[in-house]
Amino acid sequence: MDNMFEQLMNLPLFQGVSHEHLENLIEKLPFHFLKFKDGDRIIQAREECTHLRFIVSGTVRAVTASEVSRFSVSQRVDAPNVIGPNYLFGRHTHYPYDVYAVGTTGILQLRKCDYMTILQSDEVFLFNILNYLSHLSQKQTYSLLSQSRGMIAERLARLILYLTGPSSYDIVLHFKQKDLCMLLGARRTSLVNAIDELEARGVISHAAGAINVLDRSALVRFMKHDS
Repeated sequence: MDNMFEQLMNLPLFQGVSHEHLENLIEKLPFHFLKFKDGDRIIQAREECTHLRFIVSGTVRAVTASEVSRFSVSQRVDAPNVIGPNYLFGRHTHYPYDVYAVGTTGILQLRKCDYMTILQSDEVFLFNILNYLSHLSQKQTYSLLSQSRGMIAERLARLILYLTGPSSYDIVLHFKQKDLCMLLGARRTSLVNAIDELEARGVISHAAGAINVLDRSALVRFMKHDS
C-alpha cells in the first residue's frame, strides 16, 4: 500500500500533496483497485470517460487508430501514470484509443464525481489538473499550427510526439504510405527521404507499412536542434 501511495504522489495530478492527506482521501473515497491479465482490454476506443484511472503497477499499451485512413499508433506506458484525464471534462468525453494490459497490470480508478470532491477539497489538486490540461491544450495548438511548416522529417517527428506521451516507449506507427503522405502534406519521395533521414540518425527503424520509434527523447532533441 505504501508503494502505491508513493507512485500516486509522483503523478502530476497529486504533486505537492502529503502522504497523510492522500492516505486520508483514499480511506474516505471509493477508490477501486482492479487487476488485469496480459492482453485484457482496460479501455475500449470511443468508451465514455467516467472514471479517473491510474496505472499503479505493470504496463499498458494504448492503440490509437484513425477512423478515416489506414493509420494507427501504439505505445507502451508504465506505472505510475494516469490514463486520459483530459477526457474526463469537456464536450468530447470519449477515449480515442484502446488500452490493453501488458502482463499483469493494476489500475486504481475513481469516479468523476468523487474526483470533483477532491478538486473542491484542496486548491493544490485544482491547480494540478489545470496545469495538466493547459499543457495538453498548448501542445495541441502548437502542433496544429506547426504541422504544415518545416521539412517533412520535422513534420513526421512532430506527428509522433503529438500522438504519444513523454513517458511512452515501444512506439509503433502502422500506415499506408498514401494516408501518411496526406497527413503530412508530403509527396511519396519526400516521405521516403524523411524516413531515411530519421533512420540514419538512429531515431527510428522502418519496414513496409511500419515505423518503430527507437528513442522518443531523440525525436525531441531533433526538433529542438532543427527549430
